[in-house]
Amino acid sequence: MIKIFAPATVANVSCAFDILGFALDNVGDEMTFTKKNEKGVTISLPENSNLPTDPLKNVAGVVAIEMLQKANTDFGVHIHIDKRIKPGSGIGSSAASSAGAAYGVNKLLGDKFSQTELVEFAMLGEALASGIPHADNVAPAIFGGFALVRSYSPLEVIKVNTPNELFCTVIHPQIEVKTEKSRKILKKGILLKDAVEQWGNIAGLISGLYTNNYDLIGRSLQDKIVEPVRSILIPLFYEVKQAFMQTGALGGGISGSGPSIFALSQGEQTALKVAEAMKQTYAKTNIEFDIHVSAINPVGVKEI
Repeated sequence: MIKIFAPATVANVSCAFDILGFALDNVGDEMTFTKKNEKGVTISLPENSNLPTDPLKNVAGVVAIEMLQKANTDFGVHIHIDKRIKPGSGIGSSAASSAGAAYGVNKLLGDKFSQTELVEFAMLGEALASGIPHADNVAPAIFGGFALVRSYSPLEVIKVNTPNELFCTVIHPQIEVKTEKSRKILKKGILLKDAVEQWGNIAGLISGLYTNNYDLIGRSLQDKIVEPVRSILIPLFYEVKQAFMQTGALGGGISGSGPSIFALSQGEQTALKVAEAMKQTYAKTNIEFDIHVSAINPVGVKEI
């Protein structure tokens, strides 16, 4: 039996839709994996959970089933999920369970599969949750830090340098934005001039991360393509963004498909000030919210 922590993640990172994400350090699910003599996968959840325990309908279940079949095991696995990331939050709820399942089952298999193979397995959970097998959440959950999905066919994930003083602040308004819905509203085509600007921002962001250039990181956190469309689903999005920029954040935007909004800062003190600015902005509404301030998680899923 092993117990693991599966981190929440911020995907897209403004300019890098579906290809970049990073792991948070102090927000995530806890999962326990127990070998059992009977083949197959069983799942249990806390009494107050409304998630399915049918392994074919649970993201962790479909990942575990595929891995056990691929490994041709003579044993089964029971998974208990202490779900601490709310579904539809925009900080990788389904990805945490999917990546956690891949990591946990792999440990019971004696580390049979590579990290990249674990990402491929975890993408099966993302496909069940949103209809699209994207990796920008599960890759950083498994690799830790910032993870770049250079290619989906074949899958290639590159772990990117994380500057030591980089902190993230996330506000999660207590409304649900389904990833599937937020994908359907995206435009099918984009202007070439917008694409060119977006490519420049992605390159600038990666360069800034590798060179510890915080100003370049901030200038590169611009989204010309997805944010203008998805922001309509998030109350006070631009007010929050204006507030955290005035407080000294490097930049930020929509976390994943929303409704969470993230900001990156140089230093924890600035990140805490950003949290207060976010809080004051949303306090004007009747919408409940959570705020997290976190360092970047360097390792991803880990045993606890």
